[in-house]
Amino acid sequence: MRLTTKGRFAVTAMMDLALHDHHEDQPISLASICERQGISLSYMEQLFSRLRRNGLVTSTRGPGGGYHLGRQMSHISVIDIIQAVDERLDATLCNGNGDCHNQERCMTHDLWSDLNKKMLDYLASVSLGDLVARHASREGWFPFTESLPRRAPRPRAKGSSSLPVAA
Repeated sequence: MRLTTKGRFAVTAMMDLALHDHHEDQPISLASICERQGISLSYMEQLFSRLRRNGLVTSTRGPGGGYHLGRQMSHISVIDIIQAVDERLDATLCNGNGDCHNQERCMTHDLWSDLNKKMLDYLASVSLGDLVARHASREGWFPFTESLPRRAPRPRAKGSSSLPVAA
């Protein structure tokens, strides 16, 4: 069982798009996502072609073109993204066929099948919106809610430390 770079990059790119796509008229270019994430443009084009075919993104052609999310980020699960780019997550050796050991079911088949189910259930339960919210709260900013204040770093006097000073 392995999540390859295809699935990882697709989730990363979708998260980047969600963070920068504020449903304005200006689409987000793949070049800007690639630059921010350090991913090859040709590779990203392949992934976004699959994401578009699966309705996870919409595209605008021409100068100033790019991408928007195809659905609300709360309606896009991580498993939707991974499956859209043809990533297969499977902990069994037999692709779930039950012919893992000399054309018979191996002793640990049920263990790996159960792991597959739990893994898929978990990835289906996490939305792109959940990831963005988690990232935003960790970074101390809230990109989609104007009413929430941005957390600014506390100014420190030059040479001061964050350790309490005994009097």
